[in-house]
Formats: sequence, structure tokens, C-alpha cells
Amino acid sequence: MQRPEPEKPNAEGEPTASQRSHPAAVKYDFMVVSNRLPVDRDVQDENGDDSTNGWKRSPGGLVTALAPMMTKSEGAWVGWHGAPDETVRPFSHGGMDLVPVQLSNEDVELYYEGFSNATLWPLYHDVIAPPEFHRTWWDAYRKVNKRFADAVVRHANHGATVWVQDYQLQLVPRMLREARPDLRIGFFNHIPFPPPEIFAQLPWRQAIIDGLLGADLVGFQRPSDAGNFMRSARRFLGASVKQQQVHVKGPDGEITHIARAQAFPISIDVEQISELARTPEIIERSRQIRKDLGNPATILLGVDRLDYTKGIRHRLKAIEELLNEGKLRVEDATLIQVASPSRERVEQYRLLREEIEGTVGHINGTYDTIQNTAVRYLHHSYPVEEMVAMYLAADVMLVTALRDGMNLVAKEYVAARTANDGALVLSEFAGAADQLKQALLMNPHDIDGLKDTIMKAVHMPAKEAARRMRSMRKQIMDHDVDHWSADFLMALNEKVIRDDT
Repeated sequence: MQRPEPEKPNAEGEPTASQRSHPAAVKYDFMVVSNRLPVDRDVQDENGDDSTNGWKRSPGGLVTALAPMMTKSEGAWVGWHGAPDETVRPFSHGGMDLVPVQLSNEDVELYYEGFSNATLWPLYHDVIAPPEFHRTWWDAYRKVNKRFADAVVRHANHGATVWVQDYQLQLVPRMLREARPDLRIGFFNHIPFPPPEIFAQLPWRQAIIDGLLGADLVGFQRPSDAGNFMRSARRFLGASVKQQQVHVKGPDGEITHIARAQAFPISIDVEQISELARTPEIIERSRQIRKDLGNPATILLGVDRLDYTKGIRHRLKAIEELLNEGKLRVEDATLIQVASPSRERVEQYRLLREEIEGTVGHINGTYDTIQNTAVRYLHHSYPVEEMVAMYLAADVMLVTALRDGMNLVAKEYVAARTANDGALVLSEFAGAADQLKQALLMNPHDIDGLKDTIMKAVHMPAKEAARRMRSMRKQIMDHDVDHWSADFLMALNEKVIRDDT
């Protein structure tokens, strides 16, 4: 493994050995572009060895999906390496070539925390929280998108395939097309795309649509998202839309290319999760989790990033009312709520954490006994092995998202239930509801309906639970993460039959 050093001038001003080992002039036929590189800094190990200049592969579905393809194709991944105001030269890790994009503290504040996560994120999630519109944020977003596009232009071979990922980089496809019309450009939006009536609020709506239409193929999680995008292209740019094709015109009114918009629901590494779920150590750990909770009759589980889109408040309200009504008893049922830290420098997220922790404290203060806890709240991130142990320990999985592009946790829970037991309560507003139709689907805004669905899951007969879980497991095994990436790239490389009639 080649380990990059932060770029610090030495006495002679020469690059380090690791920097020389990966010349900036290398060109690639396949490139992935995302806000973050697929690696994180290693921390110091327990023996105090300084490994902070090393790297480890990041967890997450996107990395799992694309890493094997990157190693086979000898492609490159473009992204920020995670440390502001630090320059890192291109390097290799785990068989992948990585091209870091540098961001300053101001870039992180304005482009990432500002425009990406305080403007686009709430707007694209049905304005659950009010979006903020600031011209300085937009200027930073354009500037940083240009920096990502420039990195691709420098390293892409003639005719290369470039796959841009997610809402932070929506201007990159158009920038690439203008600079390098020889490229084959794909874009995938991992979060929902709002209907035109909501998208209309964005002052820079035309520029965003135009940016995305630089791609040959724009992928979405659900058909409704692709439909929203095409409706916005027609409404705000006057584009000609025929079926799934958007005919993109140049300044002279002539059609320059056809951008297609289609749904490609992302998935998980089903084999990895299933294998872990069969591991004796993880099975034993799941038993220990139940024992540590006092072996309740029912363990309910919620696993979320601490985000206002995840419906954690609605879930806790339903649990509190069920306890108050005596339908759930603290002696018999416990909710494990994993809420991994998220965007803690953003004010809305700090307030949400305070509210969630206050609600958990109130529930536990009211219903706990010496031996039993109503809600075990865990504000941590956990390795995949521990998460699979929790999936095995849980009788009922609660996914109550108010709006979610997909929600891979729902699919991970299903993959872990190798015995075809357990019950999944799933919001109809999560993209996973399109595939996991045998889940117990519900509207999280309807608290009474949510309570009824939770109780149905708690009391579900084993035969019905097995039938539902078997059907869901077949669905995700047939449509795993490899299937997702292969489908997208196959569609991207298909020739488009142009029909101007």
C-alpha cells in the first residue's frame, strides 16, 4: 500500500517518494467522482504507533459497490480526502488510484455545510426543514464543482467513462461536457429529487437542471424521482422530453445530445451481510445483546444517521404512547435506537440531537424500572459486525423515514435474517418500499397507524413473518449492489436511438 503524506515542502522543495510514485499525468478510461474519496484517515493504533498518514477503506454502500470495479478497470476515484486546508497528491490504496480534491475550511462551510446540506438537502427532502438560500453558498458550490470537474479533465483519457455521484456535484456533468465533449458522462442522485412545485423555490433551479443535463444518463433511486426531474427540465428549461429522454439544445437551438433519466435503485452487498450473520461469533454477540437487555420478549431496533428526515421523533412518540397505553410493557419490550453522529456543526442537527436525547430521557425516566430500560439510546457509529449482531438480536426493525432516497438499513436487516424470521416496519416514503413490498408499510406521519403497525409486527405469527421475509430476501439477493452498478453502466454505454419526430 502506498501511503501519501500531506504535501509539505521539503528542504529541496521536491515531492516525497509516495508522491513521485503516482505521477499527476496518469490518464484513465473510467473515473468515479464523489464528494469524498473512498478512504478515511487511520487513527493512532492502541500501541501509540503513528499511523495518521495511512488510510483505510470507508464503510458504506457506494464504496462497496464500486471498489471491485475500480480495481478491475484500473480506474480512478476523484474526491475530497476529508481534511480541510491540506494538500494531498494522487495516490493508490487497495488497488484503486485516488485523485484528491483540496477543500479549504471556507469551502467546507459554504459549499458542503451550507449549499449542499442546508439548501439542497432540506429542499430535496420535501422541505421537512426550511432550506436556506444564500448567494455566497451558491458561489462556493459553483467554484468547488469546477474544481472537481477540472480534476477529471486532467486525468480522463479520450472517450473515458465518468460517473459522477450525488447532489453535492450537480454542476459537474455540464462542466465536463463543455470542457470534454468526448467523455461518456453518467450521474447518480442518491437522495430524492423533489417535484417541480418544491424545486421551484431554488433561485438557481435552471443552473442545477442544466448542470445535470450535461450527463448522458441521470440515475435516480425511484421512478417518481426521475419523473420529477424530467418535469422540472420541461418546466424550467423548456426542454423537450420524450419518454425517458430529454433532448438537450445548444445556444443555437440545435439538439446537442440526449440525456436519459431512469431509476436504478441502489442496494447492498447481500453476500457480505449474510455471511456475517452466519458467523458463530456474531451470533453469540447477538445473544449477548439480548442478555444485556434482560432477555426481553421483543427487541425493536432503529438504526439511523441523526437526521430530521429519518422520523426518529415520530418513532419515539409512537413507542411512548404504546407504553403509556400498556400495549407495550417495559418488562417485555425494549427499543434500541442507534443514532450515528451527523453534521454536528450545523445548527439544525445540534438542536435535533438535544430534542431526541431529551425525549429519550423523558421516556426512560417515566417507564424504566431497576431491571428494564424502555429505550437504549446509542449516539455512536458501529462497525458492520456489530450492526449485524444488532440486526440478529432485533425482532422488529423500525424504518420510519419521512423521506429517504433508499434506506439501505432496511435491506441490511433483511439480508441478516438468514432464518427468515423477524419483521420490518418500513415507511412508504423510503425508496426501499418500492422493492420490499412484503414489509409492513406505513405512513410515519400517522402516529396511530404507526402504532398499529408496530403492534402487528410484535404479534406477527411466525408463518407469516417467514413468508414475508423469504420474499424480501429473494428480492435483494436478485438485486444486490453489483447488479445496481452493472445495470447503470450498461445503460450508460448503450447507444441512444434519436427520435426527433
